[in-house]
Amino acid sequence: MLVSGCAAQFEPKPLQQVPFLERSATQQEDGVTVTAAVPSARETRELFGVSLYSRGVQPVWIEIENSTTEEIAFFPVGVDANYFTPIEASTIYENKKSRRQMEQYFFQSGVDSRVGPGETRAGFMFTHLDEGTKAFNVDIVGDERDWNFTFFIPVPGLKLDHHEVDFAGMYAPEEIEHFEITEDFINAVEQLPCCVTDAAAAGSGDPLNLVVIGEPKDLYYAFIRAGWDETEAISTASTFKTIISFISGGAYRYSPVSSLYVFGRPQDVALQRIRQNINERNHLRLWLTPMRFEDKPVWIGQISRDIGVRFTKKTITTHKIDPDVDETREFLLENLAYSQALAKFGYVSGVAAAPIDQPRGNLTGDPYFTDGLRVVLWVSSDAVDIAEIEVAGWEIPQG
Repeated sequence: MLVSGCAAQFEPKPLQQVPFLERSATQQEDGVTVTAAVPSARETRELFGVSLYSRGVQPVWIEIENSTTEEIAFFPVGVDANYFTPIEASTIYENKKSRRQMEQYFFQSGVDSRVGPGETRAGFMFTHLDEGTKAFNVDIVGDERDWNFTFFIPVPGLKLDHHEVDFAGMYAPEEIEHFEITEDFINAVEQLPCCVTDAAAAGSGDPLNLVVIGEPKDLYYAFIRAGWDETEAISTASTFKTIISFISGGAYRYSPVSSLYVFGRPQDVALQRIRQNINERNHLRLWLTPMRFEDKPVWIGQISRDIGVRFTKKTITTHKIDPDVDETREFLLENLAYSQALAKFGYVSGVAAAPIDQPRGNLTGDPYFTDGLRVVLWVSSDAVDIAEIEVAGWEIPQG
């Protein structure tokens, strides 16, 4: 009844009265300019008069300016392969009184897929909901060629844990060590801590089996392209959503993760890749090191596969991991490669080997075994064909 009451007063605001376009991003290439923006949940209610986010629908504004001499066509499936049509999105709220008005309004808000020479077309696509950062492609085809644009647009709403981290000011210039010689870099990476600790720097936890090379922008673009989600900071709201997801068996994509420590601080970045539910996810943590290799930031990290979750007083949930942590390390390598987000990789030592018949335990007592290697990943915000990935022949994993 409450939903019907809200929908009965269908009073969407004009586009100019909602400030989401102030956050738009624009890309241009060879006569085609694309501008994209994503309204927040509140802005979406203002624009369309109903709460689309609560029903899993997220509008994406797309403007295409064609300065070429040929007609071009926009392919909506690049934005969302399972997008909603405008009229389909309008039927989410069943309200016979405003049905025709809503259908017409949503239909007129849609973006035209054909853009003639010298024309500009703009409108909304209705996609499945992605909070945090919205990643999508805008693919355009002409008679002689095509255009491919990739957007990563922050969406207001979630309180993401990494937003409070000052990467630029984390280390003073004199603290940063620059490496150009490969052998020196390998030796330095192998001397980094083997494992995470707790807040008191006591105990030895999950192995630090990742090294990532890239600017923060490259890192986020690469992982988001590969299907990883950001994590919410621990708060009353995120705690409630985590509990509901745990009880219902749902997949809370942005669930907070517990803090583990390296360099005396909790992770700078936490990302996760949900599978079926909150109990089944791959998650990783990264810490920025005071090292740069070939003028790129170097991150040390840990990845594991959740196969169970239990509640704790301090961190909401703690994970039970698959003991084969090397398999999860290899999953990430393949995941980034197939997502065209990896430019180069190699292996170094740094984690003491632990055979399957003599596993080590992490901070919560879960056993794990490993060959003792770290995978070094050069991530890329630009798409890299899998055939073009370079391989650094340093250490070779056995088997």
